[in-house]
Amino acid sequence: MKIGFNQINKHFGEVHANVDINFNIQSGMIYGILGENGAGKSTLMKILSGFIQPDSGEIVLDGRVVEIESPADAIKFGIGMLHQDPLDFPPMQVIDNFIAGQEGGLLLKHKGIIREFKALQEQFGFTLDPEAYVDTLTVGERQQLEILRLLWLGARVLILDEPTTGISVQQKEKLFAALRVLAQQEKTVVFVSHKLEDVEVLCDKVAVLRNGCLVGEVESPFDTDQLVELMFGKLIILKDPESVSGDEIVFELQNLYIEQYPITIENVNFRLHAGEVIGLAGMEGSGQDVLLRACAGLQRPVSGRVIVNGEDLTGKNYHEFIRKGVGFLPASRLEEGLVPGLTLAEHFTVTSDEKQKLFIDKTYFRSLSEQMIDEYRIIGRPDTPVESLSGGNQQRAALSLLKDSLSIILLEHPTRGLDMESSIYMWDKLRERCKRGTSIFFISADLDEVLRYSDRILVFFSGRVSKPQDSAAIDLDQLGLMIGGKGWEQEIANEETYEAISNA
Repeated sequence: MKIGFNQINKHFGEVHANVDINFNIQSGMIYGILGENGAGKSTLMKILSGFIQPDSGEIVLDGRVVEIESPADAIKFGIGMLHQDPLDFPPMQVIDNFIAGQEGGLLLKHKGIIREFKALQEQFGFTLDPEAYVDTLTVGERQQLEILRLLWLGARVLILDEPTTGISVQQKEKLFAALRVLAQQEKTVVFVSHKLEDVEVLCDKVAVLRNGCLVGEVESPFDTDQLVELMFGKLIILKDPESVSGDEIVFELQNLYIEQYPITIENVNFRLHAGEVIGLAGMEGSGQDVLLRACAGLQRPVSGRVIVNGEDLTGKNYHEFIRKGVGFLPASRLEEGLVPGLTLAEHFTVTSDEKQKLFIDKTYFRSLSEQMIDEYRIIGRPDTPVESLSGGNQQRAALSLLKDSLSIILLEHPTRGLDMESSIYMWDKLRERCKRGTSIFFISADLDEVLRYSDRILVFFSGRVSKPQDSAAIDLDQLGLMIGGKGWEQEIANEETYEAISNA
């Protein structure tokens, strides 16, 4: 299906999210929509998929002007959208989610549908169990389910909004292979991203947006510097961060044993130094999130000890960990990190260190929110509800809410949804905290990020936790092998040596 955008405009209050957008996408193409956070990418795709309507302009499908007033309308026109957070029903089975939205719904005969489901997923090498429950799937598998569902509903255009955020390298490779199959079937794939490496590997052509405007279209093969300049209006240079790790031990795990079905983590011993950055690397579901939540008081260990600044907090709740200077930022921004319905100013009000008074000083907190919006480069206003922010701006808002007084920060995917410039800026802010003695534990699916910003790395595989790896002594290939379950024999052989050094 050929897609045309003719002079598309969209406002959100004073924000002009899309400004006279005008370009075409040919059938059978993997077309990238590239831009920094807040550039207008997701807004444009929500217009195409019927979630919102433009203030002016036209959508043209195969030469015909159409009005897409809802996602149901979009599916009727053959357009389906895969969002950053899959729109599924976790308590239900895979097959029930697969038929959601189809006429007849849950009354359809499962045996015939399961045969169709299996035949469809075989085209892409997917191996989902139709009778599994969705809440047991990884993010990558939930994406696969949504792709299959949209195709079964008749989608000829598939829009993917930041689909590689929060998934493993292996899952990304499987996703890209599936998208190439779709393009070979003459379906149109629209790939929305801010990740240059993904666009360069996958896309045939890209449109670059900046500040709501189309600033250029580029065909493959791509020049990275050209794309960066189009996205940001300037070249961006990555610098290697300097370690500021000290000698003081601020956090310690002793013989920690955790059970969280289906993962069991045993005998974890680790010491974290003041100002140190520790990266947790592994395929999704390998246990790194379980360990991180145990370090925050959100997951009670079966045995072992969690010691914070010399005090044993084993078995204490999350609020006690917060009082002792441990902060936690979850990957699920709206579900756990922010409160939908509250504005940015209200978030800064409820998280402020200011002594609570009988009446809230709205002028003070509006000024504080304006200061934090500027400091963290959030595209929004004090009265903006957090759910109306873009994914990247939600992440920046969540990071800005972390108190300055924290001695340890635990982060799940800290730069998830952030563009290159924003990611560099966020790590600069986090590293500033490290210079003041704050230590950081973080999970990331981006191995380059783990290697670049970590002083040491813990690798996870199926519940097993490696001894700390010096980030300067391990490369991307070695890290990838360990994440895939290889090279652990040497890890076990070195265990006694490590214990001797740790106890010295």
